[in-house]
Amino acid sequence: MHGSRGAVSAVADAVVVGGGPAGLMVAETLAGAGFPVDLYDAMPSTGRKFLLAGKSGLNITHDEALAGFVARYGERAPQVKTWLDALGPGALRAWVHDLGVETFVGSSGRVFPTGMKAAPLLRAWLARLRRQGVRFHMRHRWLGWRDGALLFARPEGTQMVRPGVTVLALGGGSWARLGSDGAWVALLSTRGIPVASLRPANCGFECAWSEHFRARFAGHPVKSVSARPAGDGSARRGEFVIADYGVEGSLVYALSRALREAIETHGQARLLLDLAPDVPLERVAAALRRQRAGQTLANRLRGIGVEGVKAALVREVCGPGMAGDAQALAQAVKSLPLPLHAARPLDEAISSAGGVRFDALDERLMLRAAPGVFCAGEMIDWEAPTGGYLLTACFASGRVAGAGAAAWLSGQRHGTALAQGQPALGNAVDGPDAE
Repeated sequence: MHGSRGAVSAVADAVVVGGGPAGLMVAETLAGAGFPVDLYDAMPSTGRKFLLAGKSGLNITHDEALAGFVARYGERAPQVKTWLDALGPGALRAWVHDLGVETFVGSSGRVFPTGMKAAPLLRAWLARLRRQGVRFHMRHRWLGWRDGALLFARPEGTQMVRPGVTVLALGGGSWARLGSDGAWVALLSTRGIPVASLRPANCGFECAWSEHFRARFAGHPVKSVSARPAGDGSARRGEFVIADYGVEGSLVYALSRALREAIETHGQARLLLDLAPDVPLERVAAALRRQRAGQTLANRLRGIGVEGVKAALVREVCGPGMAGDAQALAQAVKSLPLPLHAARPLDEAISSAGGVRFDALDERLMLRAAPGVFCAGEMIDWEAPTGGYLLTACFASGRVAGAGAAAWLSGQRHGTALAQGQPALGNAVDGPDAE
């Protein structure tokens, strides 16, 4: 039949909006509880960001001890821990195995499928969901609510859907071409739902390289270093890459939250690089003092094993005049202050920070201002470093939101049946009116 303003109208028990890992896990959880599930997504197919993230090796989770694992979520660790209680890293690996995909732990502790790719896992998962009766509606972009119903734009025109329960799993704001465009922020904000602004996470940062340095070293990896943001005593070891705009790569991503916040507060961040992390400062200084006087900066640095792009970084930041002062040069090698003036744009980031605030959600991840509407995944206000932590929390939040939605829908059915003096087996009632 037709709804108001000419939109085609339909009724559904459980609607999931978003076909990424969180949304698919919501659908599996609801279907496993016995509810018919309709999943809507704006893209032509599900899991597009998931597939691209796994193109060079799908990092499902991490083998780190649980206490350290939980700590990776920073100030959101207490909330995310409740998700991991429902589906932690070990349980997630078992779930992957149950889909017929084996996993292994890499040397860094990261967990990968044996074939490394995301596609086999996604195919097996979608086949299971279809066996469970989940119905997929692709090329349906959510436009918000109209008269208490969900409104979708689709190639054939608009459609209104009245669900018994709704779970939004719309992703963050990075990689818009794959579906995570953050358009939902305005839809929720205009309804009075608190949303923290979306910001880049696990991203690169801009640094004003000289033209010579950029032309010579863009694309070069900087290996076997440690780094920490100025003002933060916790250094991390790893590697990063010189980009034409600045710096990127795993070590930078791991520190991106602190660097981003420093830029937001002070307009600039300093990344302190230890180019010789295995040698104490005094040993570096002593080795430099023993060198023959009058050597060039490049030769002095080569004499202590700092050469190539590392030596070029010292020259870029400090200038060639540093060569004559052994103590200052040693200090530069051990704590080179790399000035960063901006994070790269949100759409280039691996993930995003910000989203629906936790105080807008109850423990089941239901919106307090919209009973019967739940949220899951990256659209909630949390962030985590790469290494399997992002994906694990997305899966786990989907399990929690799916279980919460199933319990809420059961309660609504039970209450409706009692009010009508009937057994609690009837159809779902209309969804909440968020107008």
